[in-house]
Amino acid sequence: MAAAAGAARATDTFDPDRGWRLHPQVSVRPETFGALLYHFGTRKLSFLKNLTMVTLVTSLAEHPDARSACRAAGIDPGAESAYLRALGVLAASDILIPADPKETP
Repeated sequence: MAAAAGAARATDTFDPDRGWRLHPQVSVRPETFGALLYHFGTRKLSFLKNLTMVTLVTSLAEHPDARSACRAAGIDPGAESAYLRALGVLAASDILIPADPKETP
């Protein structure tokens, strides 16, 4: 239960209406199940468990906000909240960082 509460707090700072991108120190290694993400600065390893999430994470920088990235990745509106929660967890782990407003498309 404590882990779930921690995850809820961690996602409080994630704003899906702003731009996000992968941290420059994060490497994406495609796998048959999705991908491995490795942050060279924090040495944190994260797993993306499906190809839709891989598409979403790797295309975030191409969109003005996380919600439009979800639409572009073909995520059904009913499933969007689960993907946004997952992005929030990645942001809390510094895998994702806010995009520079000057770089946002």
